[in-house]
This record gives sequence, C-alpha cells and structure tokens, in this order.
Amino acid sequence: MKSNSDKPVHHCGVVGAYSKKKINIPEILFYSLFSLQHRGQESAGISYRKNNHTVVYKDLGMVSTVLGRYLNKAHPSNVGIGHVRYSTHGRNKLENAQPIVVSCNKGTVALAHNGNISNANKLKRELFSEGSIFQSTTDTELMLHMISRSRRKGFHEALLDVLLLLDGAFSMVMIHEKQLFAVRDPRGFRPLFLGESEEYGHVIASETCALDILRINNHRQIEPGECVVIDKNGISSEIYAESPKKSQCIFELIYFARPDSVVFDQTVHIMRKKMGAALAECDSIDADIVIPVPDSGNSAALGYAEKAGIPFELGLTRNHYAGRSFILPTTAQRELAVRMKLHPVKEIIAGKKIVVIDDSLVRGTTSRILVNLLKESGAKEVHFRLSSPEIRFPCFYGIDIPTKKELISNSMIPDKIASYIGADTVRFIPLEKLSACVHNPEDYCFACFSGDYPCGIPQ
Repeated sequence: MKSNSDKPVHHCGVVGAYSKKKINIPEILFYSLFSLQHRGQESAGISYRKNNHTVVYKDLGMVSTVLGRYLNKAHPSNVGIGHVRYSTHGRNKLENAQPIVVSCNKGTVALAHNGNISNANKLKRELFSEGSIFQSTTDTELMLHMISRSRRKGFHEALLDVLLLLDGAFSMVMIHEKQLFAVRDPRGFRPLFLGESEEYGHVIASETCALDILRINNHRQIEPGECVVIDKNGISSEIYAESPKKSQCIFELIYFARPDSVVFDQTVHIMRKKMGAALAECDSIDADIVIPVPDSGNSAALGYAEKAGIPFELGLTRNHYAGRSFILPTTAQRELAVRMKLHPVKEIIAGKKIVVIDDSLVRGTTSRILVNLLKESGAKEVHFRLSSPEIRFPCFYGIDIPTKKELISNSMIPDKIASYIGADTVRFIPLEKLSACVHNPEDYCFACFSGDYPCGIPQ
C-alpha cells in the first residue's frame, strides 16, 4: 500500500555492533533499532554470528513486535547488524525485509542498506542477461550478486570493486564471516556514525540517537567514500573513492532525523528552529497563535513563534498509536484516518487566527483534511506554513517522493494550494532562506526542490 502522507516518507535505518568479547549483541541491536524506528516502520530484522554461523531473524512489523524475543535471554555473540525498513525500492513483503544473508564464493555475507542505488535497473538488466536469479525486488540484493560475481578472490577486494560501480545513496553495514564492515557512498547522501565504548565495543548507526541510548558519547561520522572494517585485530579504515562533491540530504534535517540527533555535524532540533525563524522572517501574517503539526513541525514552530513574536501553542495533539496513513478508497475513510491521528484542542483554537507549521507538503490530501478539522474547531483563520520549499521533483536517493504528476506544487501556485486545502494562505520557506540555515549549503542535495540532481537518474 502506498503512503497517503503529505510529506516525503522515511527510508531506512541501519545498525551494527562488534565486540572482542562475547556479549548480548542482539540486545544492543534491539535498543539501537528501537531508537531508529522513526526511519522505517514496515519491517525489522537482525543478523549475528552464533556458533560460527551467521543467523538472521526478520519479519514485517515494528521493532518491539519483531525483535522483542531477544530481550528474554542472552544471545552471546561478537558481531551483528540490524535494519528497519520503509520500502522506497521494492514492495513491502517479507522477501524484501533486511538484513539479507547469503552464502557465496566469497563466504557468508549479511547486508543491511539505507538508500537507493540509482543505476540499479541498468545493473540488474546486465545481471539478468548473464543468468542471475533474484529472490527479492530490492536493490540491496543486487550488490550481493555483484560481489559474488566479482573476479576478485577476496571479499574485501570484491566489495571495493563493486562500490565503484554504484551510483546513488548507500550507507550500509555488513557481516562477512566474523568481520563487521561499514560503508558510506562518496557523496554522503545518508548519515552513518561510528561509536565506541568499553562496555559495548564498536557500534555503527544511522543516527546519534541510536548511540545515545547505549550511553555512547565517543563517536564520529563515517566520511563519504569511507569503508570501515572491524574485527579481532581492531579497526581499520580507508577512503575507497574520493568524494566528487558532498550531497547530504537536506530532508534529514527538515524531517527524517530525530530532533535529538546530530546529523551532518548539525543538531537537528536547533536547525529546525532556525528554519522556522527563517520562515517567519519572510512572512508578515497577523495571527494570534502559532501551532505545529506534531511531531515533525514542533521545532520549526518554536523557531517561527520566537522570531515572529506570536505565542506558541499546542493546538493539535497526536495519537502515537495510529500508525501511518495509507491511501484509502473513500474520502470518508481518509478523513477518519487523519482524525485518528490528529486531534484539535478546541479551547486553544476557537476564534483564533492560526499559523500552522508543518515540515513539507507533497500531495495536499492530509493537509486539506487537517485544515477542515481546525475550521470545524472554530479557527477564525488558518495560515499554513512549510519549513521546506515547494517539492517539485521526485527523489532517486532513498526517499519515497511520488512522481512529478502527483506533487501538488507542480500544478498549483501557493495561492491555489491554499484554495485547494481550504487555508486562508499557504507559504513555503524560499530555497535561498533554507540554504542559509545550514553550514556549507554546497554540501547538501536540494534536488527535490530544484531538479538539480547531483548524480545518476534512473531511466
């Protein structure tokens, strides 16, 4: 089922752990993945070494449901990896859940991947023509085929050869026999961190919040084009490909990452407040209160309210147990799905001119229902503000942004969008204002706003 969200949908999160002494690796993976649940809610899985074998357990569902069994008793191990998934490439089915574990001529390999290989279709056609058989529809499995077919005899050498053939976004963790590998693509689209502690050894994660839960404060960002190997001999690192130009995904800061994480050397909550303040700088609306669309609009709304000098209020509450909204067959069902998730606080809203802050607008369907909810609750005026620019182009690097035809900003200017969703006005943060919020804006990918893609675009 496709998402019915008014914002780009999460991609995936990965973790890895290595300890020279045997510890309960699955428990470490559980808590780290639980902290990354916001990055993917469709499936979860782990793979770890057990008695000289690589085992895997994965299923559709949330981390607590799928992996809670690993909290009941210890599972001693030296190395393991984990994954939470939202299907940006390949449908949501068990065959596509990760990690993927295979045995091949390079040994036993387990792989978990965050991102999208933008030249996957081309590479897959070549492998099909040479007789390859695929069990899933993910681009992750593609990499394992290429490693197995590499003319290089060793796994490490084969991996480095294959990485140079890939375009697009990939932050990944792998187990090869008893070694842990971590790799980030040369442009650094997706974040990846390496932490170290006396208690847990080395832990790798997509965000720092997954290290914080383990009280790991000693960490660094894995650099674009870097390959890290951890085994009984310690840790080694190499730059397998020089970065032509960093292309860090700006949506990690706008929406994807957890507010308490540090991503691309930026504290996410602080950056979102800056975006909200920048949005207020180019706005002159006369309003009584500022309210966020929880939870992703909270930080930007605080920044907007402080800059504009308008009181901040929690005019909407969110039911965290409602899950994601999906495309439903009738308008009534879609409206009920939004009402299950978001609830107006009528005493705060009634009779007020309201600025509503959200992070992004994709189709306009959910926003239309939300504005109606606020008007039903007595809002005098509703002014919709977005802390991202207008999304006009799809993403090929790990975000589920629909086709150009589905993007509301491709067919409507802001005033028409306001009319469509029932708001009094709609405004987006200008791209130049957003760029000014981050350090070194030339290191970021803004392709979904500008259409200026930094690397390969699939046919």
